[in-house]
Amino acid sequence: MTATILAVFVLVYLGMILGGLPFLQLDRTGIALLGAIALMALEAVSLEEAWAAVHVPTLILLFAFMVISAQLRLGGFYTFVTRRLTALPLSPPALLALLIAAVAGLSAVFSNDIVCLAMAPVLIEACRERRLDPVPYLLALACGANIGSAATLIGNPQNMLIGERLEMSFAGYLREAAVPVTMGLVITWAVIVLGTRGRWSQPLPAPFPTERREEAGVPFDRWQVVKGLSVAVFLFAAFVLTAWPRELLALGGAGLLLMSRRLHSRHMLGLVDWQLLVLFIGLFVVNHALEKTGLPAWLVAELAQEGLDLRSPMPLFLTTFVLSNLVSNVPAVMLLLPVASHPMAGTLLALASTLAGNLLIVGSIANIIVVEAAARYGVRIDWRRHARVGVPVTLATLTVAGIYLAWRAGAAG
Repeated sequence: MTATILAVFVLVYLGMILGGLPFLQLDRTGIALLGAIALMALEAVSLEEAWAAVHVPTLILLFAFMVISAQLRLGGFYTFVTRRLTALPLSPPALLALLIAAVAGLSAVFSNDIVCLAMAPVLIEACRERRLDPVPYLLALACGANIGSAATLIGNPQNMLIGERLEMSFAGYLREAAVPVTMGLVITWAVIVLGTRGRWSQPLPAPFPTERREEAGVPFDRWQVVKGLSVAVFLFAAFVLTAWPRELLALGGAGLLLMSRRLHSRHMLGLVDWQLLVLFIGLFVVNHALEKTGLPAWLVAELAQEGLDLRSPMPLFLTTFVLSNLVSNVPAVMLLLPVASHPMAGTLLALASTLAGNLLIVGSIANIIVVEAAARYGVRIDWRRHARVGVPVTLATLTVAGIYLAWRAGAAG
């Protein structure tokens, strides 16, 4: 049975690397789900074991914040913020700095993917109206969202998983992440400004397509936005100031928002990323099956004997970076959580897995969302153009984070 489990695991994670499997119309979510189904069908994992392997608090927290983000998106909050920012009479570098700061702040509280999805079309339209090249601002949107999401334990899915599984202090992590995240945002601004070399403008753009203009914004509904922000502010304060279960608080907030006389629950739940939730469930089951075999523990012990102890901060940091770019950050974090025993391991995993996402377009869903949105509006960002910003930003931010974490680990030790 060990060979069968190992074969399924290898196929699933090969799919994570490739984004699919040859000759099959499967994405990463479909592959993870199929792997879990295969393991249960082959009786490598019982139904009871599969259910026990799923970390329900993480799924609840993810779901709840998807609902809260959906409330704000349907209320036109992200559209409103983007239009207000881009309407300010600022120089292009100053506008870039403000955009990065705003996107990072939003991504620290709400999903970085949702922020990019909602803001990218409006940002493109605003740049064209101001005759600015949208590419530097779109790259700032993606990089700023990724880095900003690393600031808290609710900024992205992998941080939610780390925080819930390791029962980390919300306020404690926020203090630890503040320095590398802030420096990372400054680095992002500097890299984009230096790379643009003063070439901010573009020729008079072609007329913006009517159908795209309609898509590039949601009407602002003050009441719905106030409701969503009130719930978000309350939850954030409760997370910082209390030790109450985050998932239950967030679920209560989501339930409160679903009770609306104007926004139908069908519309709000339609914006929930069910694919991501299913991906989590599938990977929970697949990883549990492999852990049952004892192979991961054996491999970790063997690597430690060879001088690569994954329980030590720096080997774990480097491994997280490599795996995050091979199989994506959520699967990488799931694989490495069993060895996260060092006091700084949770912070290290969260920062390294998130910052690694800026390296290439496929490194994070936020990057892919921005690039695909740009393509729909006639703006081309190929892998070379992204890499000219993504690679130096990733290497510089990881270096800063690595130095900071090494100093903190030494201070803690």
